[in-house]
Amino acid sequence: MLVHYDMPLWRPPSEAESFILQVTLGCSFNRCSFCSMYRTKSFAVRPLEAVQAEIQIMAHACPGTRRVFLADGDALAAPAGHLVILLRLLHAAFPQLERVSSYALPANLLKKSVEELVELRENGLKLLYYGIETGSADLLKRITKGATPEAMVTGLTKAKKAGLILSATVILGLGGQAHWQAHIDATAELVNQVELDYLSTLQLMLDPVIHDEFHRKFREPFQEQDDWALLIEQVRLIERLNPPLPLVFRSNHASNALALAGELPKDRERLLARLEHALAGRTSLRPAWLRGY
Repeated sequence: MLVHYDMPLWRPPSEAESFILQVTLGCSFNRCSFCSMYRTKSFAVRPLEAVQAEIQIMAHACPGTRRVFLADGDALAAPAGHLVILLRLLHAAFPQLERVSSYALPANLLKKSVEELVELRENGLKLLYYGIETGSADLLKRITKGATPEAMVTGLTKAKKAGLILSATVILGLGGQAHWQAHIDATAELVNQVELDYLSTLQLMLDPVIHDEFHRKFREPFQEQDDWALLIEQVRLIERLNPPLPLVFRSNHASNALALAGELPKDRERLLARLEHALAGRTSLRPAWLRGY
């Protein structure tokens, strides 16, 4: 007997070896103009009994499971008490379990108290994946993110106070040709205000399903950045990042033309040198046909 998934199923690159457990279906917000991941689903918190049955199936098949990712788009939207029960079930079923992680939306962190987040962490939730996308208040409205820079700083600060590990993403190219500098500068400013553990960049790739919606909601003609311009954005971002604590920096998502890995601020010059090498044409970029959402 196998776990049945409600497709499509998404997870971060670093969760490739994890047991994916669908605690919720879809995304509780599901209105970001750049994202098509859950457009075919209606949001729902799955019944506890159904999820518990899948935990037992996996416990029998893979008792040595060490990592679990709670899907779909924002399992943290489920009530705290519901999640605590599931976390306890997971740790009872998998004695070697080391990490449980989940996506988190800005609204998730604003709605849950520090005490609730602490309880989740004490019961085994360790890592949250959080999409900042941009620090620009104007662009956040244009992409209908449903959050302000101030709200994101508040939520991320709350999660860090609760002791959770934070992995955030930003999207290169989100400002197009007209707003790229404002996008990068505001994003660096936001990141520099919060204690992130990981920061990753993605490149904007619009699924044909939401292409027209994105352009319509942007409220002005949107001209996409080419790879060369996106490398320039990456340079500007890395130059301006001065995080309050050292953070792991990655551009390992399938959308990126150039993979980067390092720690900031320690590896700033090495990362910039690699980017300059690519801009000079001495480093091959990932072909467009090998990239993915």
